[in-house]
Amino acid sequence: MAFTIVLHLLLVLFPLKYTANDNVGITVDLIPRNSPLSPFYNASVTHFDRLHDAFERSLKRVNNFKRVLENRARSSKFQTQIIPSEGEGEFLMNISIGTPPFQVLGIVDTGSDLTWTQCLPCRECFKQKLPFFNPKHSSSYQTVSCESSACNHLYLSTCSGDRKTCEFGYSYGDGSETSGVLSSDTFTMGIKNPVSLRNISFGCAHDTTGKFDESMSGLVGLGGGKISFISQIGESVGRRFSYCNPRVEASSTSSKVVSGIMSFGKDAVVSGSGVVTTPIISKELDTFYYLTLKGISVGNKRVSYKGSKVTENENEGNIIIDSGTTLTFLPAGFFDDLVKALEEAIDGEKVDDPGNVLRLCYKSTVDNLNIPILTAHFEGGDVELQPFNTFVQVADGVVCLSMLEGDTPVYGNLAQRNFLIGYDLEASKVSLVSRDCSKH
Repeated sequence: MAFTIVLHLLLVLFPLKYTANDNVGITVDLIPRNSPLSPFYNASVTHFDRLHDAFERSLKRVNNFKRVLENRARSSKFQTQIIPSEGEGEFLMNISIGTPPFQVLGIVDTGSDLTWTQCLPCRECFKQKLPFFNPKHSSSYQTVSCESSACNHLYLSTCSGDRKTCEFGYSYGDGSETSGVLSSDTFTMGIKNPVSLRNISFGCAHDTTGKFDESMSGLVGLGGGKISFISQIGESVGRRFSYCNPRVEASSTSSKVVSGIMSFGKDAVVSGSGVVTTPIISKELDTFYYLTLKGISVGNKRVSYKGSKVTENENEGNIIIDSGTTLTFLPAGFFDDLVKALEEAIDGEKVDDPGNVLRLCYKSTVDNLNIPILTAHFEGGDVELQPFNTFVQVADGVVCLSMLEGDTPVYGNLAQRNFLIGYDLEASKVSLVSRDCSKH
């Protein structure tokens, strides 16, 4: 279950109630998993170690994306239950479920759809720091029947003997599994004006095995599928969300508390001067958000996009934008051309990545190396990437290009830092504008 955003939702005992006809906006805090505000934070681990761990999660996540797409191409319904990750996401979400509200912590994942949490009775569950959700304590809880549209939206579901209960089962790329009962309840979210959203379908997991972290208790799916959280709240607040991730300063001892914001509904509209809007391209697997990248310029030198052997004929929808993947991945030939252009433009001493992950590194810092502006040419407009979007400090005195070659192209969250990015699923578009995301 992957997750590249962390949403911190203030829980309240008496949330405001809205109907489907109200024009509602919701704004929440967005907290990186390695922030001191996150339960994943370990003060004994250096900033650079945390960064390297994020790179490793990126590699796992993109490999799992590849596996999902390959399985989908084989048209096997059983295989499509395999979803991207088991906790590699980069943001967490505290949300309240039930009446009265009960706090649940999950990784937010724009690369999967179903929202789920561990529930009592737990036949086999991973250890978690937070208490388990007990459906018997919520007056608004109910199970979902097999005849419901929500059950039909699951990639794989089974039914109880009386067909009154829809059951789900998901496998993750690393072999982890979760299964249980598809349910619905009231979800509460929002900072200044908390909102309760009724009848949200989610997975009440009673059996969960594999590599899950005890700091989490489930997953919040923000993919484009019909069972995803963002799709379900469409009738109440609209199928729109946006986020703004701040730049994180590089330091071996850095522990600065930084957070961004995430908004839903009318609060998620991205407009004004400098906004670049690019279409979301629909594909058979509607979970992922596909954009069209035409090329990347290094200063004034344009490097045209070209796909891998697998994707060479894909001119549209050739890259997934994902908040849960730290690095950006490009087809091998395109990546090689980009690296060559960067080597020609940058005057610096090349060194190896101490973590043996990234390919183009220099003995310097991001601020002292003469890194040119990179411009990502999307269908619909150009996005200028600052040096901190494209290079990252991986050790004291070593800076590396935060991009790699990969068969599954992904536009990662380092490239998205200090951009307000809005997803409008009704209009099928993504809008981006440069913004200081530390000021909100």
